[in-house]
Amino acid sequence: MRRFERAFFSAIFFARWLIAPFLVGLVLCLFLLIYRFFADFYGLAIGIASAGWHELIVGVLNLIDIALTANLVLIVVFSGFENFIRKVRPEREADWPNGLIEIDFITLKQRLMGSLVVIAAVDALAWYLDLEKYADTAKLIWAIAFPLAFVFAMLMLALADWLERQNRKTD
Repeated sequence: MRRFERAFFSAIFFARWLIAPFLVGLVLCLFLLIYRFFADFYGLAIGIASAGWHELIVGVLNLIDIALTANLVLIVVFSGFENFIRKVRPEREADWPNGLIEIDFITLKQRLMGSLVVIAAVDALAWYLDLEKYADTAKLIWAIAFPLAFVFAMLMLALADWLERQNRKTD
């Protein structure tokens, strides 16, 4: 029975490596984002002479969206790597940025929600700046409500995390 138990635990421990293909896939998605970023940048640069102020700002906001999404992908990749594959030791990898290591689940939740709030807010701002194209008031309400829903969820998660830390201190 002891041997079976050890083999079972070893299999479960090895299963953490099943997350590795997902992390590699996300890293490859960064190349797609790079391509899209420069394709959009090229289109924006080519049309700059005929573009109005609004088109330029909306184009730049779209580039910001892509950059924020790439940052979000990196946060997820490094968090998944550190939490499931191998702990990153700051003394061994001294040149690694602090923001990419030691990301526990609470920090990951906060960063993910924060990134989603910013991305949604940038999208809402871009939509708002193109209001002449989209005169539908209901869509504008949704464009504003969507980031606010993320902000509310983020505040609730932060409150829950704070309450959990308070409970740990009293125990």
